[in-house]
Amino acid sequence: MNTDPIADMINRIKTAQAVFKKTVKIPFSKLKYEMAKVLESNGWVGSVEKKGRGVDKYIEIELKYIDGEGVIRGIKRKSTPGQRIYSSALDIKRVKDGAGISIISTSKGLMTNYEARKANLGGEILIEIY
Repeated sequence: MNTDPIADMINRIKTAQAVFKKTVKIPFSKLKYEMAKVLESNGWVGSVEKKGRGVDKYIEIELKYIDGEGVIRGIKRKSTPGQRIYSSALDIKRVKDGAGISIISTSKGLMTNYEARKANLGGEILIEIY
């Protein structure tokens, strides 16, 4: 049993992309669905869909490739259940000199580091993607 669902989601995406799968299935949770939607709206993945019902609910994420290489080059868990990492709006850092994004859980929901800085909101840094 994996106690960190976000780390599980990251591993599923990495593994599926490593073997050039078109889509990846992830067990459904609202948080993971919202994270996937942020990735979709920022162009890191293709479509994101909720599928199934009840306990069989899952998220299907379409992976994107450019010239045979995954759009997602790296994806990292920042804040873990054992060590939470928070940042104020002023201290939010750029990822890979602006080539990547981080997803931050703020009081106004999940958003990228750029959106959080613009809205002057800090929060928990969940993942970095580049």
